[in-house]
Amino acid sequence: MLVEMEEFRRSFVRLCKEGSIEPQETVLKQLNELREDSRGRCCLDLTAQNLSVDSCDVLGKLLSNDVHFTEILLSDCMLSEEGVKLLVRGLCSNSVVKRLDLKGNNLRAVGAEALGKLLRQNKSIQSLTLEWNNLGMWEDGFSLFCEGLGSNHFLQQLDLRNNQINHQGAGELAVALNRNSSLQELDLRWNNIGILGGRSLLNCLHNNKTLGKLDLSGNNIPSDILKAIEQAITHNHERQSTLKENRSRSLILSKEVCSLKEEKKKQFLDLMETIDRQREDLHRSSRTSAVRVGQLQEVLDERKSAVNSLRAKLQLTEASLALSEQKVQDLGELLSQAKLENVNVKERHAKELRQEKEGTANIEAKLLRELSNANEKNLTLQSKVEELERKCKSQHDRLFELKQELTNTNAELKLRAVQAEERLETEKKRFKQTLEDTVIMRQKEMDHMTRHMEESERTMQERIQRLEATRIALEEDLSRVKAACVAERSRADEELMKAKSMAQLEEKQKVSHLEEKLRQTIQSRDEAQNYGLIQKQELGDAQAKNHQLSLEIEGLKHRLQDLEKDLAGKERQTVAQVNKVRVELEEQIGHLQAERTAQEGLKEMIAALQRQLKAQSSNNREQLLDKESEIASLLEKLRLKDADMQRMREEEAQRAGFLQNAILSYVQSSPLGASSPRK
Repeated sequence: MLVEMEEFRRSFVRLCKEGSIEPQETVLKQLNELREDSRGRCCLDLTAQNLSVDSCDVLGKLLSNDVHFTEILLSDCMLSEEGVKLLVRGLCSNSVVKRLDLKGNNLRAVGAEALGKLLRQNKSIQSLTLEWNNLGMWEDGFSLFCEGLGSNHFLQQLDLRNNQINHQGAGELAVALNRNSSLQELDLRWNNIGILGGRSLLNCLHNNKTLGKLDLSGNNIPSDILKAIEQAITHNHERQSTLKENRSRSLILSKEVCSLKEEKKKQFLDLMETIDRQREDLHRSSRTSAVRVGQLQEVLDERKSAVNSLRAKLQLTEASLALSEQKVQDLGELLSQAKLENVNVKERHAKELRQEKEGTANIEAKLLRELSNANEKNLTLQSKVEELERKCKSQHDRLFELKQELTNTNAELKLRAVQAEERLETEKKRFKQTLEDTVIMRQKEMDHMTRHMEESERTMQERIQRLEATRIALEEDLSRVKAACVAERSRADEELMKAKSMAQLEEKQKVSHLEEKLRQTIQSRDEAQNYGLIQKQELGDAQAKNHQLSLEIEGLKHRLQDLEKDLAGKERQTVAQVNKVRVELEEQIGHLQAERTAQEGLKEMIAALQRQLKAQSSNNREQLLDKESEIASLLEKLRLKDADMQRMREEEAQRAGFLQNAILSYVQSSPLGASSPRK
């Protein structure tokens, strides 16, 4: 295994050289430290390595044909969209990797689309970790990811924590889970699913029977929906356990059936072998009996030939006796002695003949007994053959019954398969209908979103024009106020005290108003998040405009800061000259009463401009906070947002106080303010 890892490192260096790329030292160091774990698994761990696009391209090419790494850990690698696309493209053809970790890489639309393609093409990944990303912020990319998840049949564990998934993304996930039949664990903690998304997930669990674990903490889902989802998950878990038990039992039964079939096959083969052996023994015994009968027949033929020879001898002796009798008759007395001798010879021959006849009779009786014994043996062998044939016939009948049972089971299995196919066809038709309905609904939502986007764009343009006009008017008013302040700065002592008291009261009111507005902003933040998720398609166009607006607002802020600095300097000069102008202030109180009405109108205009600027800054701040929320985690984001909101509240209070004091000081030092009467 060390040789294979070294070969992987050399291949990485070689591909970098071929592409004229400088290999990352951190990646090479990590590749040198790769080892096989205690369980024999090989893991490619590049956690927190900050991979570049070129390194991702080279790693994707290597992993497309790799057969050694079963786990790939790429968490917190600061992967770009292009880098993720190149890595995932290589993993699409990999058939060995079982676990993939892409935690904390800020994956967005392109990453979601690439992951959807990976889930459609890869057939080996069983565990996928996508925690701390932003897959749910873009609906199109997340819908492609969900389509890939729906067509995947190998993934078992999926982690989607902290991915900004809203109720629409949860609906896409529900549609994917209706099609998916392999996913067993799904983690959706700390997203923005809400009540609508919870209902979508609950509805999908009526069709999905394989999901055994679903975690939905931190998603603002009501407790009754969570309890219903938990009950459905427990039902799925129980169903999976029963399915596993049934599968194990079916496997055991199939093994037992196979073993029984093998035993029956062995018994049948043994029976056939015994029948063949008995047939061979019967043939051998029949052949030996036939040979024995042939030998006995030959012996009997030999005995018959011997008897025939004896009969021929007897005939010859009778002929010789006839000749001798004739000779006796012819010769007379000369042959009397010969006659006696012939009688003696005849008697002797008769005795021999009787002895030979007795011997032949004994031999024939013996042969007959042997023939009867052979016939009895043949009969016993024939009975054995008939008994073996009966046994063979019974075995054939049993084999026929087993074949009949086998055909019945095959027919039943085929019937069940046909029923399952019919159910599958109905499910496919129903899913197709639901998919068409969802497509129609999505098209309607897209039309509504486009209309809403156009309306919001028109309102934003009108708002920008109004802000530009108010900005120009504000600059003109400020220039007039500044000119008036230069001429009338010696008349503001008592009015300054009154203005300070009024400013304090107004500051308290503004602080309370800002706190109320902050609460409303916190409430509208959640609504704006959903609204921002709906408007993410128009975010591309709005980002450029927002950037321009932010630049303009920054310019206005810089100008306001400059004005505040000038106002602070003028205030210090005013405070220094207050002692000099007290006498002149008493003479000009009458003029102040006449100009007080103009001052109140100017105050209202300044307050309106200030509210508009605050509203615009709060809107931009909310958009910036929404952008920042894409990067940080939800828990850290909440904590940081609380701290930022507290800090901004204090800064806004200070800034509002400074701006109000400066404007009031300008107004009080202006001729209009000097001519206003004392309260």
